[in-house]
Amino acid sequence: MNDSILKIDPNINESADFLRARWKNQKPTTALICGSGWANISSGLTIIDEISYVEIKCLSKTTVDGHLSKLLLVKTSENFAVIFLGRRHYYEGVGWGPIAKPLLLCHEIGCKNLILTNAAGGIAETLNVGDLMIIKDHINFMGDNPLIGENQLSAVPRFPDQTEIYCRKLQNLAEKIGIEKSIKLKTGIYLALSGPAFETPAEIQAYKTMGVSAVGMSTVPEAIVGNALGFKILGISCITNKAAGISENPLSHEEVNQTSSESLPKMQMLIETLLAQIH
Repeated sequence: MNDSILKIDPNINESADFLRARWKNQKPTTALICGSGWANISSGLTIIDEISYVEIKCLSKTTVDGHLSKLLLVKTSENFAVIFLGRRHYYEGVGWGPIAKPLLLCHEIGCKNLILTNAAGGIAETLNVGDLMIIKDHINFMGDNPLIGENQLSAVPRFPDQTEIYCRKLQNLAEKIGIEKSIKLKTGIYLALSGPAFETPAEIQAYKTMGVSAVGMSTVPEAIVGNALGFKILGISCITNKAAGISENPLSHEEVNQTSSESLPKMQMLIETLLAQIH
């Protein structure tokens, strides 16, 4: 079994001290983690600082194409935000630590809001390729839980409530922005699997009977940890393909990146406005 992420890790404190010293009074209140295809949403933002993950002791380099392994500090209209250009995944075989450490770091430096993004396969008939879906709830089908293990962190309850992992106020804010900016947003339930193989058509049909809207290989572990740490969380999926058995084509990571690129303008507009209005 992997070491618990809930043990006190001196690398977290050391990394937080490094960022506080570097950024001084520029204190971020929101953290955003970019999933596949989301890295370029930062191009229109006011970037104050850019740091490679390898310079931050508690972080580690990503291994998936399109995940850039860079941490950005950006200026919003009233505050600052940190953006992680890339995430670690459970299927990389590195355990939960590298996945959870960005959240523990953000908690340590004082972030209160957490935006999680991903690329997902659409299951619900209401979802089309290129749609943006606000996650209203999730199902953890990864076969494990990042909170398993000894808990030495006073900020994390032993049995966290998960009645409202995804903040309704932040969902309402995103939907309001969608109306204002003419961005058509869908809502749905996201199911996470361990990967890295895509799902079979039979599995997709089973998930559909469970009421699942979209499926992917990330986000849920971060949401579980973030909720336990007390973050206000917003989850957004870009529907980059129809799921197996629904899609007319074989599934590929290249299709994921291509669709995300085509959807980039509305992804950028939504994120830029969200960061400006989250307080």
